[in-house]
Amino acid sequence: MGKSILIFLILLLGCNPPTSNKQVEQDGGHAIYICAPCGGSCDSLTFDQAGKCPHCGMDLIMKKASDQVKDSGKDLSICFYLQDNVELLDFAGPMEVFVVAGFNVFTVSKTKETITSQGTLHIIPDYSIEDAPSSEVMVFFGGAHSSPMNDASVISWIQSRQKATKYFISVCTGAFILGKAGILDNLTATTYHTQIENLQESLPKTKVLPNVRFVDNGNVLTTAGISAGIDGALHFVAKIKGQEFAKKVAEDIEYDKWVPNEGLVL
Repeated sequence: MGKSILIFLILLLGCNPPTSNKQVEQDGGHAIYICAPCGGSCDSLTFDQAGKCPHCGMDLIMKKASDQVKDSGKDLSICFYLQDNVELLDFAGPMEVFVVAGFNVFTVSKTKETITSQGTLHIIPDYSIEDAPSSEVMVFFGGAHSSPMNDASVISWIQSRQKATKYFISVCTGAFILGKAGILDNLTATTYHTQIENLQESLPKTKVLPNVRFVDNGNVLTTAGISAGIDGALHFVAKIKGQEFAKKVAEDIEYDKWVPNEGLVL
């Protein structure tokens, strides 16, 4: 009798193995795997087994239940405002980060006329300020920042979008543009290292800090110059999709200089 019970228990456990931690935290008790973010269409696909993505060949990673909540930011719309002579890496670095993260990035300038970055790269904006769609995020960059900063029509356009925009980000001297629109009033900010004193003089209502990669006020994020924009962009991805996801983005773009939380988070 005892042997019969033992055999029964063995068969029962063999047919119904204990549920793993991986399965418990997935929808319906089944593990879900996704392609590591590569910027391709396969980023939106899901799989029920580990292995290689059949489209890009990258390793599939398990998607945690917590990550599913973070995926609500996948279709986040981000408006990059670009002015003529905009600093190239200021916008190209964060654009790479956001595209790989799966965000919807589009460019806007005062008009749809071709603009030039550092006298080399010619860019045709997707929209002008007359027809640009609304976005959840607006980002401004350095390089000839005084042009939009001193253009009443551009500043008025930024202010008109303030209520509908969830996050504002600046890279380098793009902080001057945000400041002129009043978005940095009573906040803490940073900018390119040689422009710290000038930004402080221009914005008496703002506390301007040197020697920090970025300053996160919650819905307003400013970064230091040029490459610091990549750090700020990765920090923003971590806010929306989680730090592990942001680390994977950093790995995919082979940016090994990012130190999470290196900036100031208020």
